[in-house]
Amino acid sequence: MAYSTISKSSLYFNTKLYSGTGSAQNITGVGFQPDFTWIKDRTNANSHMLVDAVRGATKVLASDANYAETTDANRVSAFTADGFNVGTNNNVNQSGANVCSWNWKAGGAGSANTDGSQNTTVSVNTTAGFSIVKWTGADSTASLGHGLGVVPKMIIAKRLATRAWTVYHVGVGANKKLVLNTNAAEASAADFDDTPTSSVINVGYTDDINGSGADYIAYCFAEKKGFSKFGKYRGNGNTDGMFAYTGFKPAFILAKIQGHTNNWYMFDSTRNTFNPTTQKLRADTSAAEATGTDKLIDILSNGFKMRSSDAEFNQVGNEYIYMAFAEEPLVANVGESIPATAR
Repeated sequence: MAYSTISKSSLYFNTKLYSGTGSAQNITGVGFQPDFTWIKDRTNANSHMLVDAVRGATKVLASDANYAETTDANRVSAFTADGFNVGTNNNVNQSGANVCSWNWKAGGAGSANTDGSQNTTVSVNTTAGFSIVKWTGADSTASLGHGLGVVPKMIIAKRLATRAWTVYHVGVGANKKLVLNTNAAEASAADFDDTPTSSVINVGYTDDINGSGADYIAYCFAEKKGFSKFGKYRGNGNTDGMFAYTGFKPAFILAKIQGHTNNWYMFDSTRNTFNPTTQKLRADTSAAEATGTDKLIDILSNGFKMRSSDAEFNQVGNEYIYMAFAEEPLVANVGESIPATAR
């Protein structure tokens, strides 16, 4: 039986590496026109840059900081049919730097959504389970339409002024949150004051999520079989570590320990072309890419396996949440269903 209706994951998510030149350049090879692009200089301690089609390509946020949105065409100037254009800013194009970009396909600039108690602008790709939601806060509890048609399992949101990022994950649940721009442990909070539904996000009236007159953005992710997974695992403290089943060969993994002050770690199969992975970035810091024998994982045909006893990633008894996107499904619904192979 076919496992996934998404036969080519790279039509909806793709990692693109490029070299910084210091001069404006057109980055191609993404494979589609992205609607959400997350860029990190691997070589230097430059901030992560996040741009999307709803706010506009020139409007930048940093995952490792609580900075207000900045408009700067010298970072990303436009999305193109096969990628995006970068300017001369060091965060995205420092001369001699190795740079990584992660790209998602939504639905363009977005349109009005009236499903919730407050209106939103939503750019959505229901096939891939991804939407970008923008709204203006009302200083009250509210429901916000997200357009997915199914329940989102992870939401990454930010006030566009100087405020912290706030994260909902199904493994943490409502009335708690994580903060993307710090290594803080999960905390009780009213930001997401009820579990999201197939039509709306439920938010409280904190300044981080729905302050009066303030503008907000959220990246909403639902699980799609064979393409995306938002789960948790329990560490065993062993180099022959636990295995997280995703149902696909992962192309990208973002993971963080629960209940402790440790970083958000980012792995992908493009920077790490063979097992075990050794190249690590952290979403909550501007630090350059790290390499080494700690925090190792194997990327497999149907999930990922810990190959390190490191406390931040595989401490015995601790729980970790993750988000993962596919390089290819374990089995796809196309022609002859050929199973994915290990690396």
